[in-house]
Amino acid sequence: MQVTEKMTKPTQPAGLAPRQFALDIARLAAATRCHNVVVLDVSGLSPVTDFLVICTGTSARQMKSAVDDVAEYGEEHGYNPYHMTGEQGENWILADFIHVVFHAFSQEARSYYDLDNLWGDAQRVEWNDGTPPPLT
Repeated sequence: MQVTEKMTKPTQPAGLAPRQFALDIARLAAATRCHNVVVLDVSGLSPVTDFLVICTGTSARQMKSAVDDVAEYGEEHGYNPYHMTGEQGENWILADFIHVVFHAFSQEARSYYDLDNLWGDAQRVEWNDGTPPPLT
């Protein structure tokens, strides 16, 4: 007999809802000169997260700066990074906040991994409504 265990996400932090956190970090990424910033609602598609924030950086240093800003903002609002990877790399840096996963790619890696199309069934969330990025 095989036992299967249903995967469940931890409860969300008090304070910002995951959607608002995703929108805020998208604005932060854009403010740190990331481009082609996309927020995807994968809550009905992924058992492990609710939102993906995907952006393209201009350099490894700039991507690292964007991820650092996002992590700092998250810590201030109860979204401590559960896991970060790629911080020393030049192509892809990921910060996993459980309910929101932030991806900063180089242009080449963004094209290669093509998460936008991989998650093509996800709803794109408009984030650029003219609201200034949150202060960190």
